[in-house]
Amino acid sequence: MVKIFIDGKAGTTGLRIFERLAKRKDVEIINLSEEERKDVNARKKAINSSDVTFLCLPDDAARESVSLVENDNTVIIDTSTAHRTEQGWLYGFPEIDFKFNEKVKSAKRIAVPGCHASGFIALTKPLIDEGIIDKNALLTCTSITGYSGGGKKMIAEYESDDRDELLSYPRQYALGQSHKHLKEMSKISGLENAPCFMPIVAPFKSGMQVTIPLFKNQINKSIEEIKNVYKKYYNSRIVFYSEDAEQGFTSAGRYSKLDSMEISVYGNDERIILSARYDNLGKGASGAAIECLNYVTGKDKELDLEL
Repeated sequence: MVKIFIDGKAGTTGLRIFERLAKRKDVEIINLSEEERKDVNARKKAINSSDVTFLCLPDDAARESVSLVENDNTVIIDTSTAHRTEQGWLYGFPEIDFKFNEKVKSAKRIAVPGCHASGFIALTKPLIDEGIIDKNALLTCTSITGYSGGGKKMIAEYESDDRDELLSYPRQYALGQSHKHLKEMSKISGLENAPCFMPIVAPFKSGMQVTIPLFKNQINKSIEEIKNVYKKYYNSRIVFYSEDAEQGFTSAGRYSKLDSMEISVYGNDERIILSARYDNLGKGASGAAIECLNYVTGKDKELDLEL
C-alpha cells in the first residue's frame, strides 16, 4: 500500500490528482481536515508519514513544504514552478529523457513540467539534440490554452453567468515577456535564449495547442527529415507523432480530457509550423504528475491515464 499525501488538494491540479487516485485499491490517501490543511505541523506530519507527497501549491508554499521533509524516504512530486530547473530535481517528462527509467529509481525530488513548457520542450528538444535547430536560435512560440489552467478563480470568472464580455474572446497575456515557464522552456530544451512567448487564454475549459514557426534559415533539414526525427524520437505510448488535421484546421481542444500529446509538422521547406496539442490539465498537469507516480511506484506507465 502506497501512502500518498496531496499538499494543496483543494486546488485544480490537486483535486484532479485526488479524483484519479481515490478509486485505487493500492493507494492510501492521507487526508487532512480544512483546519489541519492550514496547520504547518499537521502538514509536516502528513508529508513525513507519506511514501509520496504531491505538491499542488504556489511556489513559495511548495518550497516551504520541501523544507518540512525530515526523512530520506518520502518522494516529492512538485507540480509548481519552484523546482523545475533546480539542481537535484528530476524533470518529470519521461518521453524526452531516455535515461528516465534509471534516474527515477533513486529520485526523491521530481518536478512536473509546466503546461506551456511541455509542448515547447517536446517540439524543440529533439531538433536541438539532432542539431537541426541551433542552441543559439531565436525562436517565437504561441500557445493557446483553456481557462482551467488559470485555477479556481479564473474558472469561476469564465463560468459566471454575469461574466465580463471580454472573457468571450481569446486574450493574450504575459505581455512583458516574463512568463514563469520561460526559464524551464529554454533550459530543458537546451536553448541558450528564451523564446519570444505569446500565451493566449481562450473561452473553452481545457485543451492546449503550442506552435512554433520556423523559417528555412533557422534549420538545416527538410520538412520530411524533421518529421522523421519526431517519428524516431517519440515511440512511446504517451507522446506520438501525427499529421492529421480537421479539414484544414487544428483545434486546441482536440485532446481535452486526455493525457496524451500529438506532435505535428505543417508547411513546406521554406516555412514550417511545429505543433503540439494536449490537455493543459492532462499531460500539462495532473496527467503528467500521475505518470511520474507510476514510474516511482513501478506501476504500469498508463495506469490512471486517459489516452
